[in-house]
This record gives sequence, structure tokens and C-alpha cells, in this order.
Amino acid sequence: MPLLSVVMPVYNERATLDQIVARVLAVPIDKELIMVDDGSTDGTRDLLHKLEGKPGVKVILHERNRGKGAALRTGFAAAAGDIVIVQDADLEYFPEEFPELIEPIVKGWADVVFGSRFLGRRHRVLLYHHYLANKALTFLSNVFTNLNLSDMETCYKVFRREVIQAIPLKQDRFGFEPEVTAKVARRRLRVFEVAISYNGRTYEEGKKIGFKDALKALWCIIRYSFFD
Repeated sequence: MPLLSVVMPVYNERATLDQIVARVLAVPIDKELIMVDDGSTDGTRDLLHKLEGKPGVKVILHERNRGKGAALRTGFAAAAGDIVIVQDADLEYFPEEFPELIEPIVKGWADVVFGSRFLGRRHRVLLYHHYLANKALTFLSNVFTNLNLSDMETCYKVFRREVIQAIPLKQDRFGFEPEVTAKVARRRLRVFEVAISYNGRTYEEGKKIGFKDALKALWCIIRYSFFD
């Protein structure tokens, strides 16, 4: 069994896929990479077919676009590692920081780790209203869950495998973030935060989260804080 299962949802990321896969595979940790293509239409699948059969790589295809949350559920179910981490297929996050992210679980301190973009590491400077939206959603999530997170919407969430595979997840799209946070809180799991680097991209560069996703996140915060 590998120590780490890296679950990567993929949707129309032809421009960045080869580079992020190379960076993930270069991290010196015993691991598997599980890529779930969520109905890409830009040629991403051609690249994935070339990666199939490579040692430590699994490729799973969704026949139609179902959303990030649905792709993550598929990847979590296929994970065999002791620890599971979410990795986006763009270049916003730094897989070179995996060792720091998994350390609290490896050492037995935590069941879940959130990688925070707001704890003082290097980051690209982008739009202020994105920062405000993230902070507002994190604040509201903390109010309802009684956690003390600085970055609920972060991609980098790390779990003991038996923990994430035991949580019933429902949200198909970006509602995954507040849903899993609320359900982690309801189970009173041990949560750590680790500072991470962040190289955010603009909408012109392919960013996919928008205002409607923020509204859905608000609904999920309230919904899953009270009902599992």
C-alpha cells in the first residue's frame, strides 16, 4: 500500500496537465496518483491515455461532466494509500509541499489537514474581491462549525483514508469544500492547518469558480452544519 493517494480531478486542463503530473510524481514520497477526468473536451483525454499504465498512475474517466465533487468521490473510493490528498490539475498549488502537509497525520497529531493560503507563505497577488469572498465564506463556515480555520476553500485538504472514505459526500461541484468541512466538524475530528504557497490564476488563464459557486457554498455551509 502506498503511503499517499493523490486524487486529482481533471476538467479541460490540457495546457497544464503534463507539468503538474510531472511535479506530483517527482515528490519523494511513496504514492499513487489517481486522475479522474470529468468529461474533458479540449484534448485532455489524449494526454491521459498516454499516462495510463505508468507506474503509480490510475486514470478514471467520467463519460460526462459531473463536477469537481463528483470526481473527488470517484477518486476517494479508488484510493488505497494511508493518507489521501486533493490536488488540482492546474498550477495554482505546489505538490513540493506534500511532506509538510502530511506530517501532522504521519505523526499522529491529526485526522485532517487543511493547507492555508493565508498563513504567510509565498502567493501571487490577485483580485482583492476574491480574497474577501474566501475570507467571508471561511468566517461563516467557522461560525456554523465552531472550527477556527483561516482557509476553508483551499484545494489542499488531506485525510486519513479511512476518515474520508467513511464520510458520505453529496455535492457534485464546488460545494464539496464547505460540505466536507462541515462534516469533518460534526465528527469532531482532529484538524490541523499548514501554511502553503499559492500561485492563483485569473479567469483568462482558466479559473473556473465564480459568483454562483460562492452562493452555493453559502447554502452548503448552512445545510451541512445542521444536517449530515
